[in-house]
Amino acid sequence: MRHFKSDSHLFHSVRRYTRTQPGMTDHPFTNRTALVHDWLNQMGGAENVLEVLHGMFPSAPIYTSLYVPPRMPNAMRGWDIRTSWLNRIPQRDRLARYLLPLYPSAFRSMNLVDHDLVISIKSAFCLGVRTASDGNRARHVCYCLTPTRFLWNFDQYMVREQVSGPARLASRMLLEHLRRWELDAAKKVDDFIAISTAVQERIRDIYGRSSTIIHPPVDTGAFRPESSVPREDFYLVVSRLIPYKRIDLAVSAFNRMPDRNLVIVGNGRDATALKAMAGPNIHFTNYLPTREVVDLMQRCRGFIFPGEEDFGITPVEAMSAGSPVVALRAGGALDTVVDRQTGVFFDSSEPEALCNAIEKADSANWDQEVLYRQADQFSTELFRERFWRFLAAA
Repeated sequence: MRHFKSDSHLFHSVRRYTRTQPGMTDHPFTNRTALVHDWLNQMGGAENVLEVLHGMFPSAPIYTSLYVPPRMPNAMRGWDIRTSWLNRIPQRDRLARYLLPLYPSAFRSMNLVDHDLVISIKSAFCLGVRTASDGNRARHVCYCLTPTRFLWNFDQYMVREQVSGPARLASRMLLEHLRRWELDAAKKVDDFIAISTAVQERIRDIYGRSSTIIHPPVDTGAFRPESSVPREDFYLVVSRLIPYKRIDLAVSAFNRMPDRNLVIVGNGRDATALKAMAGPNIHFTNYLPTREVVDLMQRCRGFIFPGEEDFGITPVEAMSAGSPVVALRAGGALDTVVDRQTGVFFDSSEPEALCNAIEKADSANWDQEVLYRQADQFSTELFRERFWRFLAAA
């Protein structure tokens, strides 16, 4: 039997909180919570989740392995961020990918037993923080973005991250040890939350654990047009330009359709190669301010989502802007996109398959109200409600 400190008071506090107005943040329950994040050295979907959870638990300290302030929003500099000993390594940001074998030890060194509730936002090793000692135990809820890809999709990860031969060999030697460590850490988690059906299946298959799906929060209201916006003759990609995003597939497809235009917003280590292979109908920008991305999503003919993601926030943002999505039939898109109602799926990672899906999207009549309603199922407000309800019921 698990024993949590102040068990009855903890759960009744959550129940009382769920009956208050959304946004209320001064409940005493919030003072005994800790948030745990893998690392803070770039902004992405995981960091968006962290921002929302920090808004729900504003007094909660954030435990993480690395924190690189220049790469993170200025608002975070006022947060209570507590780093591991890895943060003292010189040039830690540049070396972050090569420190992977050290992360388990870094998180295991963090003792969070003095908290009542620990929420880890995990795509790597942060579920390994200590939450039990000397008969005391904090309740550990893991918001699981995915079981660690480096461990469970090793070969795919090595290719995707373009890891060199010697580094790949060294990593493989550590693989079984790290897998055993993660399985042991997963046994100590009290509750798992999965971000999508695909991740829920991985949690079941890898960890042997059940989980509840709570999709990540999306600021859908920020993308909703105030009035009807004329659609223009271009498709849109918004993404980091890195291998697993499969932006090369989108470029190859539009190279075969010179009469259609594609705008790609983003940057990354694949940028030079993608620009070199792109035809004149494909236009690149660097990262843009949110307001400019919103404008493009509201004006584009459709949104292209060519890779497999654990969830995928940008398709939801596009639907909230009234744009249909052309997506690979895999991963989180299966939870967010409704085929022929809010988008079109394609079934193989081949340019021909994507071209055919774009043809279907072009010939369809899209109902923007249907797109809006689908996107609103993933709003930040619903995320907060579902999360509080989960804490109260578990």
